Amino acid sequence: MLVEAGRRGLSPHGITFHVGSQCTEQATWVRALEKSKEVWDSVESHGLRLRMLNIGGGFPIQYIAPAPSIAQIAKVVRDMIEKIFPGNIEIFVEPGRALVGEAGILVASVIGKGTRNGEKWLYLDVGVFNGLMESVGGIRYPVTVARNGPKSKCVLAGPSCDSFDVISKEVELAEPEIGDKVYIMSAGAYTTAYASNFSGFCIPKTYFI
Repeated sequence: MLVEAGRRGLSPHGITFHVGSQCTEQATWVRALEKSKEVWDSVESHGLRLRMLNIGGGFPIQYIAPAPSIAQIAKVVRDMIEKIFPGNIEIFVEPGRALVGEAGILVASVIGKGTRNGEKWLYLDVGVFNGLMESVGGIRYPVTVARNGPKSKCVLAGPSCDSFDVISKEVELAEPEIGDKVYIMSAGAYTTAYASNFSGFCIPKTYFI
């Protein structure tokens, strides 16, 4: 595409890639940079000079599982760019989740409790469709309640009647009561922006503190 753009009189500026959202493997950036360099060299072999490399986003934040810091990823990326790319190119970065992910807390209320097949179930007034869709993709949010006492494992589900509306099957909480608040941490990215009014349930309101 870049070569064809040059043939049509355009001036290709650079290459961009995205390693995938919440990427915790530093080696993924290395592989992406290596592939980008192959494209870069191929384009320049046709007489076209590129000037920009956009390494996209994908920088992770801390949920429950450990994640490398931006500084750790940046060192790997910087070292690789200095090793294989020219020294006078523009570098762009798009650290969306890394900027806002840990800045938000989603506050939900317990609207129902039950036992199903020997498991405790807690139903919240927010679920997969109206704020927590990323839980389906494997994001496990830290969850807490303002109660003391022994913790036990429970299934956390949303308010709709859809069987897909399960936030987590392995949350450990002190036993809450109906009406108690549940605090879902690190909910600043891809929550309300990713939500819908599915089945008539509202998207949570956003408050800046």
